[in-house]
Amino acid sequence: MAVTRAATGLVMAGFGLAGCGASGAHEARMVSLPTTITSQHVAWGPCKGLPSPQPGQPAPASGFDCGSVRVPLDYSKPQGEAISLALIRTRATEPGRRIGSLVFNFGGPGGSGVETFAQAANGYKALGTRYDLVSFDPRGVGRSDPVTCVDDKQMDELSAMDSSPDDAAEEQAYTDEQKTYDQACQTKSGKVLPYVGTLSAARDMDVIRGALGDKQLHYFGISYGTWLGGNYAHQLPKNVGRAVLDGAVDTKIDAIDLDLQQAAAFQRALGNFGTACAKLGPQSCPLGTDSGAVVGAVGKLLNDLDAHPLPTQSGGRELTQSLGLTGVSAALYSKQLWPVLAQGLDEAVEGGEGTTLLALADLQQGRSENGRYNNLIAANTAISCADTTDRYTVDDVKKNLPRFQNASSVFGQSMAWSLLQCTNWPVKGDDAAKEVSAPDAAPIVVVGNTGDPATPYAWAPALTRELGGDASLLTLKGEGHGAYDTGDPCVQKNVNAYLLDGKVPQNGSTCP
Repeated sequence: MAVTRAATGLVMAGFGLAGCGASGAHEARMVSLPTTITSQHVAWGPCKGLPSPQPGQPAPASGFDCGSVRVPLDYSKPQGEAISLALIRTRATEPGRRIGSLVFNFGGPGGSGVETFAQAANGYKALGTRYDLVSFDPRGVGRSDPVTCVDDKQMDELSAMDSSPDDAAEEQAYTDEQKTYDQACQTKSGKVLPYVGTLSAARDMDVIRGALGDKQLHYFGISYGTWLGGNYAHQLPKNVGRAVLDGAVDTKIDAIDLDLQQAAAFQRALGNFGTACAKLGPQSCPLGTDSGAVVGAVGKLLNDLDAHPLPTQSGGRELTQSLGLTGVSAALYSKQLWPVLAQGLDEAVEGGEGTTLLALADLQQGRSENGRYNNLIAANTAISCADTTDRYTVDDVKKNLPRFQNASSVFGQSMAWSLLQCTNWPVKGDDAAKEVSAPDAAPIVVVGNTGDPATPYAWAPALTRELGGDASLLTLKGEGHGAYDTGDPCVQKNVNAYLLDGKVPQNGSTCP
């Protein structure tokens, strides 16, 4: 997954280009850890409060175990305060052939690995034959000292606000909201904000590796998880076991170019959806007879929502332009959601109701049916802003706005304004974690999807080059965010053969 703060209205970008916001981050990698940290073993026990598996995805037969590890809050002061990271696992179903643990990060940044794994574990059951499958909530996320900023009512208000200002008054409201939100984060979570960056999270994974009893870290990272895994390999190349990075992030381009490429990728994905929708005919897709007409209809709907939000069946909430944009983008993450998007657009255009698009937006922003938000948006902001020194101004946005609108008529304007996400953030940030070169690591398999909207395909060969050494690129000619979870049999065969049997796919291999 890839996200930005809900207040931008477009929950997709979210990738900073740098490291830990804590002072001494570069030196922290060289500091030895106390035995209270390095001698831990996970005390597994029953899990509490897990979400139900996704529809059609039964829970693993072996069930879930939960546990935790302690890690230093500040790695430059390893004897100081420690925090707890939440873990979840399923045990290998063929223990006699067990390789070790396979650790997952599903992306974000800010996504809960515990909650996501509880819902999606069945999708990795082939890998669970020879591995204990393990996921975790990174520092600042979910059950691991979560960053908090505002309450649920305020989140509803922020997510509905205009994310693409059209005049001076709207610009002022947008920037005022940014400042208010940032101040709230500092007030509620100031203690942890400097320490939630990627450098520290990568170090945490090595503590987890040791606590699991593994000599090397076997790892499956998706989206932001590819950046986290790449930085781990850079810091600790000799500790890398078998690693797959799916839905790659290019950490070496600046934030403006990154967001421009992402805006163009979402526009492409919307066009591909438009082609598929138009082929269904006017009964199922009354938006147009070709891709251009469908995309144009979506753009008109979103423009109309700016002045005329649609009613919904969600407790009196309205579908605003920002929420509509988020709902559309959410459905582009998976081709399986395209029929839901078609339904939601039909419902909005023909029926004048925004319930389905609002549900998609809520799904993307971590809002449950009872109106409670998880801390995805807060953690995403904190990690993204700790991981970059980029701090843009309104003038920067206006200067680049034509480029964004050229890249995407639908998503470009909101993406441009999202550059202000970290402008007033209380943590300075630094540019260390963008380093992912790991020529001395064991072979790392990078997987890219040509139709990926959130992590554009060009980032996959770029990350493969940046890793260096024996890194190998596997390409899927498909649609959706990431490749393995699309269910493509060729991708899953290659990835499974590598993780289970050590067979590295030839660099440049293509599926299907």
